[in-house]
Amino acid sequence: MSQNRTMPAQRGGNPGPMMFGGRGGFGMPTQKANNFRGTLWRLIGYFRPQKYQLIAVLAAAILSAVFNIIGPKILGLAITKLFEGFVLKMRHVPGASIDFAYIDRILLILAGLYIISSIFGYVQQYIMAGVAQKTVYRMRRQVDEKLARLPLRYYDSRTHGEILSRAVNDMDNISSTLQQNLTQLITSVVTVVGVVVLMLTISPLLTLVVAVTLPLSIFVTTLIAKRSQTYFARQQRELGALNGHVEEMYNGHKIVKAFGGETKSIATFNERNDQLYEAGWRAQFVSGMIMPLMMSIGNVGYVFVAVIGGIMVTHGSIQLGDIQAFIQYSRQFTQPITQLAAITNSIQLTIASAERVFELLDATEETPDLVPAAEISEPRGAVEFAHANFGYSADAPLIEDMNIHVTPGQTIAIVGPTGAGKTTLVNLLMRFYDLDSGRILVDGVDTRHMRRGDLRRMFGMVLQDTWLFTGTIRENIAYGRESATEAEIVQAAVASQADHFIRTLPESYDTVLNQDATNLSQGQKQLLTIARAVLADPEILILDEATSSVDTRTEVLIQKAMRELMKGRTSFVIAHRLSTIRDADMILVMNHGRIIEQGTHPELLAKGGFYANLYNSQFAAQEQVQDALAQ
Repeated sequence: MSQNRTMPAQRGGNPGPMMFGGRGGFGMPTQKANNFRGTLWRLIGYFRPQKYQLIAVLAAAILSAVFNIIGPKILGLAITKLFEGFVLKMRHVPGASIDFAYIDRILLILAGLYIISSIFGYVQQYIMAGVAQKTVYRMRRQVDEKLARLPLRYYDSRTHGEILSRAVNDMDNISSTLQQNLTQLITSVVTVVGVVVLMLTISPLLTLVVAVTLPLSIFVTTLIAKRSQTYFARQQRELGALNGHVEEMYNGHKIVKAFGGETKSIATFNERNDQLYEAGWRAQFVSGMIMPLMMSIGNVGYVFVAVIGGIMVTHGSIQLGDIQAFIQYSRQFTQPITQLAAITNSIQLTIASAERVFELLDATEETPDLVPAAEISEPRGAVEFAHANFGYSADAPLIEDMNIHVTPGQTIAIVGPTGAGKTTLVNLLMRFYDLDSGRILVDGVDTRHMRRGDLRRMFGMVLQDTWLFTGTIRENIAYGRESATEAEIVQAAVASQADHFIRTLPESYDTVLNQDATNLSQGQKQLLTIARAVLADPEILILDEATSSVDTRTEVLIQKAMRELMKGRTSFVIAHRLSTIRDADMILVMNHGRIIEQGTHPELLAKGGFYANLYNSQFAAQEQVQDALAQ
């Protein structure tokens, strides 16, 4: 359950206000990368195949910003001409008039500039969308391929939520930043530089007035942002706790109902929901103060510009149109500054996400297959463990000096208490893990000299934990052999005792399994996994508690079918229910990674040792019931 509960906290919800054009805003608590510069340069390296498209994006962004920036300056010419004509008419100057033809030309030029700016903005976004998606597509493909090459040890040492967070959430962060914030970053930088240059050309004095308000804006923004980050961090914690509670209650819905825990569950939800509301309200309120304060500081600057500019106009040291243009520039000046701050916060989060993705891509992979690899042209199913030693960690050996020799067609049962090493034995057979020392031979060939794919195609597995995907029953059975015919699929279902219940379903073999196959019982799902293994027709079968989830009568029927299916096929059967492996050719009794007893069922019972004690404590009474059902 703890593993499942990591997911909501990692995925989170809305981490902060979506303000100022950025994804994160000022209030968002930013996770910083440990190696910002190195990760940034590595991420930039992904753009090399599309460097010409990026140059086009940069050029389009600059041109779009430039044409947009010079608009107020040109509009100022029209206003100046309008003002001059109006003043001359007010003074009754002979022949004085407003030059509307000039003003019309200016307005047409201005409209053209804004249209051209919009076109370049569209081109910029269009090209960048392709660049971003191709880049992220390449990264996603690398992540997917990497996950296929990572050893089982990697997955065992990390929660599913942690891996999914890197492969999904962190990739989404990178995608959103490349798509949205990169072009906005370019535009904001160009806008700030262009606005400052044009303000200086109009009036250095007024530019100084605007610049004085900038430190005050930065100070206020930083002060509030630090305060809001505390509340946003608390909001994330409360959101994770609430999501974890909801997921836990959803997964255990039947248990909650059965034990009458609804009232307690609702009370817990309400308490955590109230805590989330309080943290979210404070976070949104504090971060929401930034924009009004920025506007207030901007208005103070606007008042000073208007007053000083008006005085300068009366003294004839500046034209009215230039004052109008300067006021627009002063408005434009603060907006990109605010956007740059928000983008910087978002980029820090993105670089942290990229660092986590790169950590996954840099993880140690499985030992590469040998080239050329050994091949088994006619598999027979002989298996041998020769002086095998293995431990999940170097200081805690689990299997020590194991020696097993299995001839083709034998059924080998592996029993023992929890933690004895039974499932580890299967992981070693399939090369999910490699031995620390010793060898595992299949038909006389060391498995480390074979390609993993070739080795694993020789095995069929039926595990205690069923796995079925969303699709038809027919597709799930044929998963191990996609070329199987309808007759072969049905034959496998019949052999595994699944055909009868499949035909009772509304759509028979075309019945679509929903997520987690919850429209089937656990026993029915187990029968489908057995049918899947039967259809694959492997040389070696691995059955890990394959009948643990079926009723007693179905278990007996499956055992009869499995005995026929396992004839001529090497089979490894892991069992806790010892009555299911009485007919095995050899029973290996494991404890603490060692084989402490081996022999047939009668032989081990006659010894009166560890196996006999296990058997007598489990199924002495049930054996008579099962024998009666089998007859």
